[in-house]
Amino acid sequence: MHSFERRKSIASGLVWLLLLSASFGASAQNTNPVQAIFPPGTRMIQNVAYAGDTLKKHLLDIYLPAKSGPTTPLIVWVHGGAWMLNDKYADMSYMKNTIRSILDKGYALASIDYRYSTTAPFPAQIQDCNQALTFLYRNAEKYNYDKSRIALIGFSAGGHLASLLALSNNNTVPDFYVDRQPAPFRIKAVIDFYGPADLLAMMPQSGSLSDSISNPESRLLGATPLHRPDLAKRASPVTYVDKNDPPFLIIHGQKDESVPPAQSILLSSWLTLAHVKNKVIIVPDAPHYGVLFDSDVNRQAIFDWLATYLK
Repeated sequence: MHSFERRKSIASGLVWLLLLSASFGASAQNTNPVQAIFPPGTRMIQNVAYAGDTLKKHLLDIYLPAKSGPTTPLIVWVHGGAWMLNDKYADMSYMKNTIRSILDKGYALASIDYRYSTTAPFPAQIQDCNQALTFLYRNAEKYNYDKSRIALIGFSAGGHLASLLALSNNNTVPDFYVDRQPAPFRIKAVIDFYGPADLLAMMPQSGSLSDSISNPESRLLGATPLHRPDLAKRASPVTYVDKNDPPFLIIHGQKDESVPPAQSILLSSWLTLAHVKNKVIIVPDAPHYGVLFDSDVNRQAIFDWLATYLK
């Protein structure tokens, strides 16, 4: 997600995203542009249609460690891109060591696509995430991992969706599900990289209302949060915090100019008030994304978190 706090950075953010996509190469149906990241022996099941249709944005990939089985935990990767850019390979290029470690340590990994806000406004994105998770849950035996040990990891817009997915999981929100039925799965842990937590609090404190009409939050909702605070509240992860939520590890860059670090502090505060286990790591000098997040310190925190809560 790009250019939330300072709207004048939208152009540079979009340029970066286009360059990132170009660096991945063509993402044709039979091509995996991040295949080289994964350790030898990784089993790859690619472009699985989780919704039973032909939409390109209703696909997911599954990466299994060399030795997987019915007790193998599953981590689900939710990509960023302002809810309107990128795909299921995104964010992996600067998290290479973390990706390798996930598989080396015996975790399965699934990466999901979801519809862009420019194609379908909210709640289409969370409906897609719930549908993908339901597919993964119901097909655990087929793909050989443990459906009772699922964690989420999301980046920026994907951090928002991962947080919203986990926090609303034990709430009754029929609109978040294609069939309007509660999800069969439960999330055991969440790792949220710089995801927006409160969309109303994302609004700029200066500038005219017209500055916000085409920003990512407004595109997601189909209206500006200032005009439709009800929609902004419904789409905000903090709305659904309660004592029964899973533990959160939250990681944010100190110099993030797209999603203010205050968003992660705010989410942590709500979780703490609800007595939900959580931890915030502010990465010194880190911007909105990049290799600074793929550090030894962060990896240690991630795998300590998973070892503790993904039992």
